[in-house]
Amino acid sequence: MKRIAILSVILLLGLSLQAAVRLPKLISDGMVLQRDTKLKIRGWADPLETVRLTFNKKLYTAKAGASGQWEIFLPAQKAGGPYVMQINGITLNDIYVGDVWVCSGQSNMETYISRVLDLYADEVAVANNPQIHFIIEPHGYIPESPQEEITGGEWKAVTPENILPLSAVAYFFAQELYDKYKVPIGLIQAAVGGSAIESWLSKEALQPYPKYLHDIKRQIEQNQAERSERSEGRNAQGDGERFRPPVVQDEGAGKWHLPDVDVTGWKPMDLPGYWADKGLGAINGVFWFRKTITVPTEWASQEATLRLGNITNSDSAWINGTFVGNTTYQYPPRIYKVPAGVLKAGYNVITVRVENSAGRGGFVEDKPFKLIVGKENIDLAGKWKYRIGRLTAFPPMRAGSASVSMPTTRPAGMYNAMIAPLIQYPVKGALWYQGESNTGQAKEYASLFPALVKDWRNKWNNPDMPFLYVQLPNFMTPDAYPPQESGWAELREVQRKALSTLPNIGMAVTIDVGEWNDIHPLNKKDVGHRLALQARRIAYGEKIIVASGPLYKETVLRGDSLVISFTETGSGLADDEPLRGFAISADGKYFVWANARVEGDRVVVWSEFVKRPTVVRYAWGNNPVNANLRNKEGLPASPFSTISNDEIK
Repeated sequence: MKRIAILSVILLLGLSLQAAVRLPKLISDGMVLQRDTKLKIRGWADPLETVRLTFNKKLYTAKAGASGQWEIFLPAQKAGGPYVMQINGITLNDIYVGDVWVCSGQSNMETYISRVLDLYADEVAVANNPQIHFIIEPHGYIPESPQEEITGGEWKAVTPENILPLSAVAYFFAQELYDKYKVPIGLIQAAVGGSAIESWLSKEALQPYPKYLHDIKRQIEQNQAERSERSEGRNAQGDGERFRPPVVQDEGAGKWHLPDVDVTGWKPMDLPGYWADKGLGAINGVFWFRKTITVPTEWASQEATLRLGNITNSDSAWINGTFVGNTTYQYPPRIYKVPAGVLKAGYNVITVRVENSAGRGGFVEDKPFKLIVGKENIDLAGKWKYRIGRLTAFPPMRAGSASVSMPTTRPAGMYNAMIAPLIQYPVKGALWYQGESNTGQAKEYASLFPALVKDWRNKWNNPDMPFLYVQLPNFMTPDAYPPQESGWAELREVQRKALSTLPNIGMAVTIDVGEWNDIHPLNKKDVGHRLALQARRIAYGEKIIVASGPLYKETVLRGDSLVISFTETGSGLADDEPLRGFAISADGKYFVWANARVEGDRVVVWSEFVKRPTVVRYAWGNNPVNANLRNKEGLPASPFSTISNDEIK
């Protein structure tokens, strides 16, 4: 009995030790610790509890403070793993020591592997690397104060199944670095679609911007008021809700997806396209679309894939009355699996319900739009029939407009929720892909971007922390004539100029990988590759590597021509095809397309229509699709202007 009592005490003691210690979610199974730097392992325990940590055959101890917080510092570790870490009764497995990168920004950083399988399905199928681990932070927005811990996520190793929700840019970046250095890589994904740069700065960094401080104060007050109303059982939506008209129900709900619906009176529409361009104007609501196709006998009962491109904004799809898929927002490609037995020989009915409340609703043009069986397909472009199930109760808003800003654009909120919990976790550097939400605000971005870099470096107490970022790609309809104003071009110019104002940063130029009809281009491998080239130079010290395409240096007038010189020319400027994308002006106001040719490491531009030009622009516009200046290594030149809009009098 005495022996049993002793064993019981030991067991209870072990359980109490395990219960007493709590760790941040980042410090868990599968984590990657930053090599070659002092490491802080922290957590919580009972007040004054002794914490014992064993790692790599060494024991470290600490005592929790009166508040229960404790921290243990490990000396710098060399790359390696897998290791085991024991903290009192907790055992952490599959730990590696290597290089950790924070991957942040908005939706193009967040765009996950499963969205780009059209291009990379074969690579993903064999992706299996136990030395690349990642953790994906849940989205968070907290205006009040910086948080100590992320709200969720778990470290995972790269496998074909695990990486589907991982940032495609981050994965290709990490895989290239691992292939080069064979050092374990850790990725912390902290990105939110639609987020503005001010959301990712701390309140301290936003002190020079009174409007953002006011916004933070207003949001905190609003949150407090809503909490108070909820606690008192009142309607937190406000009196305005009482005057909202009743929601009109969708007339087609529950019946128009059926194959035998009478479509007499349904009207024709050519798809893909937006219904605003089909004579309906700026209306929104629920639209039902139907198309009858003839399926070959050999297709009957086979599995199929329905490709509907991209749709603004949400949709549901049926074939012969069988539901095959839905998507709730506009950006993901619609790729719906059709189970065996749904298709039949002869006539088949495809029905798509589309709902949109802002901007232009419909089917994005120039995207896959077909039914696929094996290697064969039926093109779905052409005549469809449609009927409106419901019109919106309010006049349609312009896309992106709102009476109050969304949390993704509110200052400091993303920093508090998603970056602040990371700053006690040493990292190698940061990847940043953001700017779309700040187009049209280039002048402010010119100060916010360096403020963000300095803010994060200060918070991590690492003034030389490598910071690598992506310049915005090409997007939207190309311009037939040189544009005077372009929000995207102006923001790219700010991103380019940051290279000369901040140390230890690198920019990946992506002016050649965009898509005119998709703000989320699929080519994320080239983006990851170009970021990896910058990392090799800046973070890993390969000084002689060609990591960038040509960057503008200076312009000299020669007769009626402008001679432009560049840095980052590598082994020389490529001259294998006529140069395109240059425009010149005599006054900085009116531009014409210019002729251009390579002369050594310089470019000469001229036009018979402009005598004594003073200003040159390259790849200036939302989508300068023809711009083709690059170095012989194949890296594209950054867009540039020798005069900004602010300088034009």
